[in-house]
Amino acid sequence: QVQFVESGGGLVQPGGSLRLSCAASGFTFSSYTMTWYRQAPGKERELVASISNYGGSRNYADSVKGRFTISRDNAKNTVYLQMNSLKPEDTAVYYCNARYYTNHYWGQGTQVTVSS
Repeated sequence: QVQFVESGGGLVQPGGSLRLSCAASGFTFSSYTMTWYRQAPGKERELVASISNYGGSRNYADSVKGRFTISRDNAKNTVYLQMNSLKPEDTAVYYCNARYYTNHYWGQGTQVTVSS
């Protein structure tokens, strides 16, 4: 049974930092590309950052380049998203996603709110 435990979301002031974690189980984590997506109210879900199965390739949305860093620990079956210099427009529900060919699994989402 595929399961995700997402954590690290919350309320932070502009300019602050948060670290999201997504711990996975029920599949061969090291075979999967892991991606963080986000969805703000009234907007479509968008890709934030992705990392290949052994971390050799990382991609970021232009809006977060230089501020966010994606990483993974295959020994812990966990993917992380370090978010620095947060802006109000980063407010959204953040979801982790696991992809291997046509297999897609989604986390339940964690709320990030950037507000003073």
